[in-house]
Amino acid sequence: MQKAAAQKSASPAYTVALAGNPNVGKSTVFNALTGMRQHTGNWAGKTVGNAYGSYRFDGKAYTLVDLPGTYSLLSHSEEETHASGFLSSLQSDAVTVVCDATCLARNLHLVLQIAELTPNVVVCINLMDEAKKRGLHIDTEELSLRLQLPVVPVTARSKQGLLRLEAEIAQLCHEKNTQCYQTEYPAYIEKAVLDLESILLGIPNLRMPPRTLALKLLRDDRAAVQEYKSYFHIDIYENAELQARVQSIKKSLSENGFSESRIADDIASAFVYAAEDLTAGILVETRPHKRDFQALADRIALGRKTGIPIMLLLLLLVFWITIVGANYPSSLLSDALFSLQDVLLKVCDRVGVSPWLRDMLVLGMYRVLAWVIAVMLPPMAIFFPLFTLLEDFGYLPRVAFHLDHHFRKANTCGKQALTMCMGFGCNAVGVTGCRIIDSPRERLIAVLTNSFVPCNGRFPTLISIITMFFLGAASGFTASVLSSLLLTLTILFSVFCTFAASKLLSKTVLKGVPSSFTLELPPYRRPQVLKVVVRSVFDRTLFVLGRAASVAAPAGIVIWLFANVHIGDSTLLNVCADFLNPFAELLGFDGIVLLAFILGLPANEIVFPIIIMAYMASGSILEFESLTELRTLLVANGWTLTTAVSVMLFSLMHWPCATTLMTIKKETKSVKWTLVSLVLPTAIGMGTCFVFNLLARLFACVF
Repeated sequence: MQKAAAQKSASPAYTVALAGNPNVGKSTVFNALTGMRQHTGNWAGKTVGNAYGSYRFDGKAYTLVDLPGTYSLLSHSEEETHASGFLSSLQSDAVTVVCDATCLARNLHLVLQIAELTPNVVVCINLMDEAKKRGLHIDTEELSLRLQLPVVPVTARSKQGLLRLEAEIAQLCHEKNTQCYQTEYPAYIEKAVLDLESILLGIPNLRMPPRTLALKLLRDDRAAVQEYKSYFHIDIYENAELQARVQSIKKSLSENGFSESRIADDIASAFVYAAEDLTAGILVETRPHKRDFQALADRIALGRKTGIPIMLLLLLLVFWITIVGANYPSSLLSDALFSLQDVLLKVCDRVGVSPWLRDMLVLGMYRVLAWVIAVMLPPMAIFFPLFTLLEDFGYLPRVAFHLDHHFRKANTCGKQALTMCMGFGCNAVGVTGCRIIDSPRERLIAVLTNSFVPCNGRFPTLISIITMFFLGAASGFTASVLSSLLLTLTILFSVFCTFAASKLLSKTVLKGVPSSFTLELPPYRRPQVLKVVVRSVFDRTLFVLGRAASVAAPAGIVIWLFANVHIGDSTLLNVCADFLNPFAELLGFDGIVLLAFILGLPANEIVFPIIIMAYMASGSILEFESLTELRTLLVANGWTLTTAVSVMLFSLMHWPCATTLMTIKKETKSVKWTLVSLVLPTAIGMGTCFVFNLLARLFACVF
């Protein structure tokens, strides 16, 4: 389990699980109680592992376990199975279920499922401030009486009600309940459950409530049973009598028209009806709710004629702010880091380091590392906060709404839109985010195609080429806007490629029908700007930068060796480039460019510096004072408009970086699919470049 928070170092007295639907403020409650900066977000499934945090109340220590957000314990997605497994293991002394006050009935479905599993439940109704704005009053005392569970209204953002929540948790941990809540199911299910319970009660050391386990057996929930086995090392399917009884009951039900899907639907419906009965009369609308802003905003943001243009304009704005804002700090950072290089060289000379070792460490490893930091840090420090602000505001699920139809046409899941958006920051992060997709087939498609969208490391190359070859005499504000516009069009092309690649996979090696999913559109909320900036810098920017730096440093040594080891009169870099040149020319560029992409496997940020170094015949990476000088160098080495477009196409579609490949291997647990993720974009990229180069030559010949 991933520990994004404090470790369980000193066995606390009590363990409290924190559960809830996505987007109810569960992680905000977690942060408020523990004082930790756990990541919060406005889309489903953004937390897939458990996070641990500690707090003290009335002299006692508590460990708070933040479970993945889930709508139900009846589904089969990875996060839902994980949450269900932890709750079924009964490792916690109490469970706090966080609900959204503005849509309480829907959230109570999960409350009822957990209350059947354990009697030690505290219902935390969050976002009471939002309910008040909407004119909703919730009779929490009456709801507590109906559920026979403590119900606490809170506003986690302002920490209102948290002291009472801590007190209720403490009391429940000290004085445990003994009776689980029982939802009423259709008569035929109740009869089958009672029949199975009679056998389950005879199994020794049965830790899960027999009623809950009987329901899972009726639904043939093998994933949940496997989780149960992993926690308690008990395989209930080994019990021959139980297995025979389950088969006999299912056969009898099937003969009477009750299929497995019908049983599952009736169990799920029972929770819906129970939640409606529980909330009847306790939700009072104190005044007519003015939905002007929310309704108007969604009418515009989700409108057929306005939704897509708004999405594109926001994308354009984000790129424009990133491009303009990153120029000056990137220049300052570059000057600072490269001035330190001279200091390091002098230090090496003073301590007597041999010249070749000095140059390899400073001009090789450090110089590449400095370049990666100077190029990556400023745009990431701008892009990630902007991206997180859109997330915090509640707009990103609207993006998924617009893209859902297109992904379904590609026979994949609409949740892939969310993982694709995450890939713009870092493809490795996007691959990890694919855990939110329930279907293994669709999850694998999303993993294999995530690298089609350019990550932050490819933006500098794309922006530089766009500026040098497509903006002409434009400068200042006009140049920045045009650059952002062309970059946005480039991104749209990459999204189209993602659709095409997904469709190709779904029609060939990963055939299947697209699954449906529930896309929750959270209310628009005012972003917490300071928290967003701090969170995005520490959780995303520095994390991604550290990972890139860890592979860039050793890559710097390899690049230096390629540029300084000679074979005859030529460097190893040039020898390899000459070898690759015939094939590279078919793609529209030369062997140096292709070799730069190969050597740039550890980090995409170093591709362009390697190209410059090779053209300059220098032993280390160089930088230019202006893009005009760089364009002159490229043109002198045979670059044309066709070359520029070909390099951009290949930058969009080639093998993922080393970090992403390692993440894919970890997520898929398969060398085969990791190799597919490497070959697929590379083959499509090479094919696209070849066709474009061929058409460009034919067009030139004709005209």
